[in-house]
Amino acid sequence: MDFDLTEDQRAIEDAARAFATAELAPHSARWDAEKHFPVDVLRKAAGLGFAGLYVADDVGGSGLTRLDASIVFEQLSYGDVAVSAFLSIHNMVCWMIDRFGGQELRQGYLPGLTSMELIGSYCLTEPGAGSDAASLATSARLDGDHYVLNGSKAFISGAGTSDVYIVMARTGGPGPKGVSAILVEKGTPGLSFGAQEKKMGWNAQPTAMVNFDDCRVPAANRVGGDGEGFRIAMAGLDGGRVNIASCSLGGAQLALDSARSHLQTRKQFGSPLADFQGLQWRLADMATELEAARLMVRRAAHALDTRNPRATEFCAMAKRFATDAGFDVANQALQLHGGYGYLQDYPLERIVRDLRVHQILEGANEIMRVIVAREMLRQ
Repeated sequence: MDFDLTEDQRAIEDAARAFATAELAPHSARWDAEKHFPVDVLRKAAGLGFAGLYVADDVGGSGLTRLDASIVFEQLSYGDVAVSAFLSIHNMVCWMIDRFGGQELRQGYLPGLTSMELIGSYCLTEPGAGSDAASLATSARLDGDHYVLNGSKAFISGAGTSDVYIVMARTGGPGPKGVSAILVEKGTPGLSFGAQEKKMGWNAQPTAMVNFDDCRVPAANRVGGDGEGFRIAMAGLDGGRVNIASCSLGGAQLALDSARSHLQTRKQFGSPLADFQGLQWRLADMATELEAARLMVRRAAHALDTRNPRATEFCAMAKRFATDAGFDVANQALQLHGGYGYLQDYPLERIVRDLRVHQILEGANEIMRVIVAREMLRQ
């Protein structure tokens, strides 16, 4: 077992960190305060291959592994968690089209998506179907050579800005086997968007409802076969869980580095805070938890790359552990800064706000426990 990154992976890591340092970190506080979605910067990231990380190269993708992608998202999140997390969602959309779409969809949409001339969003969650995703009610009725969509999707990142929406809709009976995946373009009659949600964090990306009112979409826009949508959604979420866990690692690492620097420079009772053993122990525990989380995330990514039969279980474990650990490390780092950590002049409060939602989305961490227990009890 070799835990060292390869030379190519080191180069990928360095490129992502350099981009985060130059293009993300200097603007992160302003984007959060102004609720600005930096599409121009995302397109610069796409120029480095970060918009189609594990998409085939014949349509503009980078053809990298899930482990490579995890490394990229961790480094990008060191610069800005919210922007990097959106990029992970865009990558999921690209992968779904690449993996399950026909050649017409692949060639028609992926060159634009991998360059981010087109932006992609993923629509699964509904007002009445969150953790119980298989109960979704948005319908897609076949009418000749078109589907007619009706219903609403909730908490959709990129809603109103994105150009392409992969929508999980019910084309058949109840339950997971009645769900299909359908690509809907912005501007399609019957497609509309709700008001922007007022969120605790992730302010550098838009979030809103996506509504369908007799929205007619060509049947050729179906991604995968009829009734395969839920399987596609779950496969996408395995990778999405690794990605969002990786984003937690990057944000938490910035928080930890900030706390270490603060302890070394801040003096109380005549000594640097770093001289107090109690704070040393806390810092050591934070570093240990974060390193353990990183190992779990990379193990899960490797399981996806090798098609390990336990990949879904490993992804759920890694997502639960890394997002919990990441938030805890960031929250403790804020505490170690005292009152300064609560100020917007420092990045800690923003990191805490941005990382909190990672314990909810891509499957709430309670659902991750359900997945792990289910897999254990099957044995």
